[in-house]
Amino acid sequence: MSEAPAAPPAASADPARAHGIDLLVRPPRPRAGRRLLPARVVALCAVELQKLRHDRTELYTRAVQPALWLLIFGQTFTRIRAIPTGGVPYIDFMAPGIIAQSAMFIAIFYGIQIIWERDAGVLDKLLVTPTPRSALVTGKAFAAGVKSLVQAVVVVLIAALLGVALTWNPLRLLGVAAAVVLGSAFFSCLSMSIAGIVRSRDRLMGIGQAITMPLFFASNALYPVAVMPGWLQAVSRANPLSYQVDALRGLLLGTPAHLAADFAVLVGAAALGITAASGLLGRLAR
Repeated sequence: MSEAPAAPPAASADPARAHGIDLLVRPPRPRAGRRLLPARVVALCAVELQKLRHDRTELYTRAVQPALWLLIFGQTFTRIRAIPTGGVPYIDFMAPGIIAQSAMFIAIFYGIQIIWERDAGVLDKLLVTPTPRSALVTGKAFAAGVKSLVQAVVVVLIAALLGVALTWNPLRLLGVAAAVVLGSAFFSCLSMSIAGIVRSRDRLMGIGQAITMPLFFASNALYPVAVMPGWLQAVSRANPLSYQVDALRGLLLGTPAHLAADFAVLVGAAALGITAASGLLGRLAR
């Protein structure tokens, strides 16, 4: 009696396995926004800050300019009393603006570093890692914020030596630190976004120098918004530096400020900057 023919093998749900091929299937890489892990951001920020241990020259040289603003410009205009500050001594009124200015000047040229990393081949190595681009940008942005925070401490100490009536309330100082970090994060992301567009250190240097002083003078760092012409008031309201200065002035001096609106604008600007810089980072590496 002949045996019944063997039943054909059941069809496999996996075509590769049906043909005897065992493939290593990798899951699709999730989008950058979903893998923005705080631990990776902190690690990248720490790597950036390690450079300060080897070379602190930048911190010393950066402290010269704000010191000159306070020592010369601030004390001179305090004597002149030409700018209405609501009864606040002018040097007190100007000190928060100089803190914001010094932080912005550090952050606005941060794109030069990322161009240098591209030329050295470091950026390509970072982009092929599983770390999302948004984490890379965020780590660099908040590293710039911490550098600016060190600079802000120097300016606060100089202002205190000059007799500026600053608050030493710990909670207010934490708010000052948050405002400095958020503002610096935005301006560093602005610099990295410009770097992704121009892709050249020389061009970035030229653009950075062209926009820093207009951003500074088109804010409330040196004078109240009320004394500006109408068109400049409109520019000032669109300038994130104005909101940073307003928050710093309210926290350090206790003057009237719109802290909730100021921090909302700073958080939104930082998030928008991170998004834009993350999108342009790949273009820089091409």
